[in-house]
Amino acid sequence: MLQHSLVRRAAPLLAGFLLLAAGAAHAADIRVVSSGGFAQAYKNLAPAYERASGDHLVSEWGPSMGTTRNAIPARLARGEPIDVVIMVGDALDKLMQEGRLVAGSKVVLANSPIACAVRRGAAQPDISTTEGLRSAFLQAHKVAYSDSASGEYIEKQLMQTLRIEEEMRGKAAKIPATPVGDIIARGEADFGCQQRSELMPVEGIAIVGLLPPAVQRMTQFSAALVPGGKQPEAGRALLRFLAAPANAGAIEATGLEAAAAPMPIAQ
Repeated sequence: MLQHSLVRRAAPLLAGFLLLAAGAAHAADIRVVSSGGFAQAYKNLAPAYERASGDHLVSEWGPSMGTTRNAIPARLARGEPIDVVIMVGDALDKLMQEGRLVAGSKVVLANSPIACAVRRGAAQPDISTTEGLRSAFLQAHKVAYSDSASGEYIEKQLMQTLRIEEEMRGKAAKIPATPVGDIIARGEADFGCQQRSELMPVEGIAIVGLLPPAVQRMTQFSAALVPGGKQPEAGRALLRFLAAPANAGAIEATGLEAAAAPMPIAQ
């Protein structure tokens, strides 16, 4: 309910701006691909944008990295018709450096902490300390983590920091293209970690907490325009809307931390 209340309050504040910025008299179909970390915030804000602008958002989902068909880099490589991407900031920066996103169009939307979860009703380990987190990993029968930013960090850095690389071989698995929470809810893993914003919408799980501060890794989520997009002006208007301070509360209600100072969008 909080998300919907915040979105309703934000929409009137931005409606006049959007009508001028997007040219509501000429409604546009804006094609957007978002990674999972910002997906719930985007879904909550999309109806307010469409009402205020008159534009229609054509939305799809895919990870910021990896080799699955839906991954944003793979979509861009295939030349899919996309106007706006929303994804992990580091991966976005790389694509922009390669010329696959419009230079200077990046806008920072939010930062996301990593959380861990168990199946609803299961015993909840205390992961408030590094030793508690280490114990939770070791005591789990099967551990799941994503094939995107949080999973890359868990696999390549966190396991080494916790000194459990050998112990986790064979029982920790990177999950491609499927939310970690879904794997836990189905009983295919009894412990798993991913962006908090991706775990929160999943039914059948309990979030036991964030990674302890000493080993937490914040992930930036940003958006940018795609070269050759059919709706560049409407795309810019959408980026301004998503980054508007009036929408910070709706973003934070999904488990993210809204960006303090959004970056300017190239004209």
